Amino acid sequence: MEVVSEYKVNNKTLRLVLGDITMRDVHAIVNAANSHLQHGGGVAGAIVRKGGQIIQDESNRIGFVPVGNAAITTAGKLPAKFVIHAVGPRMGEGDEDKKLKNAVTNSLKLASEKGLKSISMPAISSGIFGFPKDKCAKILVTESKRFLDENRSVSLEIVEFCIFDEQTLSHFKHEFDKLTPNS
Repeated sequence: MEVVSEYKVNNKTLRLVLGDITMRDVHAIVNAANSHLQHGGGVAGAIVRKGGQIIQDESNRIGFVPVGNAAITTAGKLPAKFVIHAVGPRMGEGDEDKKLKNAVTNSLKLASEKGLKSISMPAISSGIFGFPKDKCAKILVTESKRFLDENRSVSLEIVEFCIFDEQTLSHFKHEFDKLTPNS
């Protein structure tokens, strides 16, 4: 795991790391999920393979989660304590930017409601769902900063983006480089 960039927002930290989200020792990791919470491929598949069947079993009990919303389960054998399943949009379904913004905001709200202090999220929807990586980075970084700006008393102290590949990382790094106080 390599910390690539950090930015302070109201004594809270936005952090960009290169690494495997299933190895992150944070209160919650975010899973880029589908509405039926069937975790077969991509980040979701890796989370269940490493965390154990309990994550899929709890997801099955939750059932359907609309695009733009999020649900929480335990994290099984992962270092994290919880998995927040954020349902991002598939490219081509319409209104994708708004749906991705909602998925990010609802994940952060859910973590805050649970009193969690740290969260790590992948590049939601930018894999098999086909969301452009540059737009994904812009929305995730901008919405997370906005959430911390507007919710100064939340429990979250660290909002982290855990990126697995150099190409996606470069888009997130570009967004971090643009951050300025109160932007």
